[in-house]
Amino acid sequence: QVQLVESGGGLVQAGGSLRLSCAASGRTSGSYTMGWFRQAPGKEREFVAAITWTIGTTYYADSVKGRFTISRDNARNTVYLQMNSLKPEDTAVYYCGRTSYYGASYYSTPLRYDYWGQGTQVTVYS
Repeated sequence: QVQLVESGGGLVQAGGSLRLSCAASGRTSGSYTMGWFRQAPGKEREFVAAITWTIGTTYYADSVKGRFTISRDNARNTVYLQMNSLKPEDTAVYYCGRTSYYGASYYSTPLRYDYWGQGTQVTVYS
């Protein structure tokens, strides 16, 4: 079993920055991909970014490219999401997840993820 715990959310003015963390525990060995998703009220869960755990290849949604950076610390079993130049439309609950599927087409699909954290709220005001 795997447990994921997100932290780092909060209230920030537009143009500001936040760094989210997702700490994993349990079965953390093996090959998998970690992803960040977000979900605004009344909307579906939306892909934000993903990173393959062993090699560190990254993937981003077009809406966050150039503003968000995903990274990982293998020794700490933690994945990060650095969010810069935040906009009000970035407001959502942010979730991290883990998938054992391999291939870029799977990384943006929530149904392909086996484990999820509880989420952390990010609110951007103008």
